[in-house]
Amino acid sequence: MSNDGNVKLRLGNSELWGGLIGLALGGFVIWSGLKLKLGTINDPGSGYVLFYTGLLICVFAITIIVAAVTEGGPTFASRWKDTRWTKPLLVIACLIAFSFSLNTLGFLLSTIPLMLLLLRLIDPVRWSLAIPIALLAPLGVWWVLKRMLLIQLPSGIFEIG
Repeated sequence: MSNDGNVKLRLGNSELWGGLIGLALGGFVIWSGLKLKLGTINDPGSGYVLFYTGLLICVFAITIIVAAVTEGGPTFASRWKDTRWTKPLLVIACLIAFSFSLNTLGFLLSTIPLMLLLLRLIDPVRWSLAIPIALLAPLGVWWVLKRMLLIQLPSGIFEIG
């Protein structure tokens, strides 16, 4: 803010741009809802929820824009300053490897190593905790999805009944 009380608007203000992008997204969602027909509250059309969700997105985006204009905000450069890229890139590499191995190895044989890698490399957990979590969490998810919800998961090279 300058000395005379006027707000100095910076084009590098990341919150302003985020709000503008949110406003554009909300406008698109509203337009999509209108294209699908709103209907009434007693007989909603297929675009009813979409339309009102878009309105809510726009309200949130406008509050972000107003705050960015009145209070200012950080620049893009300041948001990325001192960012450590090794862990995010490691997670991306693990997820890419997981996606390639899922059909070949199956859900369990690809998820257990993924969990173990993430638990040990990203935010290191001691081995005595990482191994049981890496085994039991995927087994629990597999059992719920496959046995209770009857969702077909990739079985890979080993067919697990």
